[in-house]
Amino acid sequence: MTTFESIIIAIVEGLTEYLPISSTGHMIIAERLMNVPADNFTKLFTVAIQLGAILSVVVLYWKKFIDVKSWQFYAKLIVAVLPALILGKLFSDKIDALLESPLTVSVTMLAGGIVLLFIDNVFKQHTITEEKEISFGKAFIIGLWQCVAMIPGVSRSAASIIGGMQQKLTRSLAAEFSFFLAVPTMAAATGYSLFLKDWNQNGVDTKGYELILSSSDYTQAFIIGNIAAFVVAMLAIKFFIGFLQKHGFRLFGWYRIVMGILLLILIATGYLK
Repeated sequence: MTTFESIIIAIVEGLTEYLPISSTGHMIIAERLMNVPADNFTKLFTVAIQLGAILSVVVLYWKKFIDVKSWQFYAKLIVAVLPALILGKLFSDKIDALLESPLTVSVTMLAGGIVLLFIDNVFKQHTITEEKEISFGKAFIIGLWQCVAMIPGVSRSAASIIGGMQQKLTRSLAAEFSFFLAVPTMAAATGYSLFLKDWNQNGVDTKGYELILSSSDYTQAFIIGNIAAFVVAMLAIKFFIGFLQKHGFRLFGWYRIVMGILLLILIATGYLK
């Protein structure tokens, strides 16, 4: 992976991580279109690049995250992230295998788009307007919804926002809680990939951080990529909240449908393998 390729992938991550259009799906497609080698570093980079996007939420909502008196906020995030931690650990290898499948991404992109066309009409009753009104039970259910996004192309953002709306959160609050929930969820996934997971490098089991440090090119790609993802994600978050309040999900639904159909055509013609 070159520095240029890492920047492109990072921009894609920053733009799509908090929009309901699947960041992982877009990164997989970007990697395939640029013919980035599907090696272990690329797989690691696809996960570890989330670090920059995580920091963008913490910086934008820093007052929320440093309010140590609001222990229930942290407790809700812990409760909500538990399903993803458990299922992510159990199905880690299967998830890695799906990361190599553009067909999976195209199908879930298309199906998710159809869902987004109607989701505003399905969940019309919004009675919860503030984070403090979210119960632990509702937080846990939102966390279960988030687990659907372990399938590449589904979108963690879309799944958790829909889960929030199903639990009667307003669209904007559901989006914000999705951002908050992204921090422990993505931090856990990134931490696991960097410090716990073994990556086979030339026949030797290597931790993720060791793989990154094994090459100056890898280290440079990791650092520059996360900086780019951080900046772009901050801009995307600000845009998304305002757009969602005014227009809802339909435009994102149509975008996913068009992308899904386009990807299926590229796969059928052999351009995308």
